Amino acid sequence: MSRGSATVAAESNVSGIIKSLNVLEDDLDSLGGKVGDMKKQLAARTQSQIESMMEKTREVAAKEAEVIINKSKAKAEAESKDIMERGDARLAEIKSAVDANFEGAVKDVVSTILKP
Repeated sequence: MSRGSATVAAESNVSGIIKSLNVLEDDLDSLGGKVGDMKKQLAARTQSQIESMMEKTREVAAKEAEVIINKSKAKAEAESKDIMERGDARLAEIKSAVDANFEGAVKDVVSTILKP
């Protein structure tokens, strides 16, 4: 091989390598852009999933709170009914005692007023 043809071959090889490197650089830039897009998509999906899970959590919490409130309300109503029944029973006892002692009380009041 002559020196001229070797130089041309070397330049051709160098040009080919440079072109390959440029293609690789373009491919890397393209991949970098694609990775960036994928990161954005992943972040958006993650945020969407977080919001969905938060909404489901709120729904479950609301249902559980409703159950707790209903149980507490039923318990309070039962206790209230029991208190009312005991109060009514005690009131009946007091009325019965007043009725039983009414005449004696009237006599005591009259005798106290009429005492000389």
